[in-house]
Amino acid sequence: MNNMKTSLLLNAAPVRAHSSLRKFFMLILLSTFFLSVTNVVSYGQAKPAPTAAEKKEAEVKKLETALKTAQANLAKAEKAAAIADSLVETGTQMIADSKSELKSAEAEKKALDKELATSKKPLEKQVNSKDKETATGAKTEMKALETKYKADSKAIDTKIKDATKKKTTGEANVVKGKTAKKPAADALKMKQASLDAAQAKYDAATGAEPAEPVKGKKGKKK
Repeated sequence: MNNMKTSLLLNAAPVRAHSSLRKFFMLILLSTFFLSVTNVVSYGQAKPAPTAAEKKEAEVKKLETALKTAQANLAKAEKAAAIADSLVETGTQMIADSKSELKSAEAEKKALDKELATSKKPLEKQVNSKDKETATGAKTEMKALETKYKADSKAIDTKIKDATKKKTTGEANVVKGKTAKKPAADALKMKQASLDAAQAKYDAATGAEPAEPVKGKKGKKK
């Protein structure tokens, strides 16, 4: 009899354990379900409409961003216009300098040629002298003169070459600058107008006194 009771108790234990486990999982499922429903309801609720002050603040921030963008664009246009002006200015100066350098080098070359001719004249007579020692000495001096002349002439040729290159570069810069000046000036005018408009809108939105537009300068935010 005792063995039978023990057997019944052992068989009933797994049934009770299984029942308790099933209840536990049911509770978890119900909790998850209610939590999901709560989240859906919360998500579905409409956000409160922005207040007038919030709308105003957002609009001012938007206008401020537009103003900063207009200022940056004007700065770029000013830089482009300045580069165009600089190209014309520096190019013109390079042309003037190169002309002066060429004139100086050509005068130096002329003086060098004259000096060589003057120095060679008496030596040419001595070269044909019957006195062997005199003739040899004259030839040596003549050779030294010609060597020096070649070195000096080469230096002058380098100056002429550099001056010519400077003149060519200067002319190219002037052409490039003049070509860029008109578009740069048009862009500068347009960006200035855009900045003035952005500044006016910002001032109107913030209640600031209208800023005086200054051509070629950034609008100042109030």
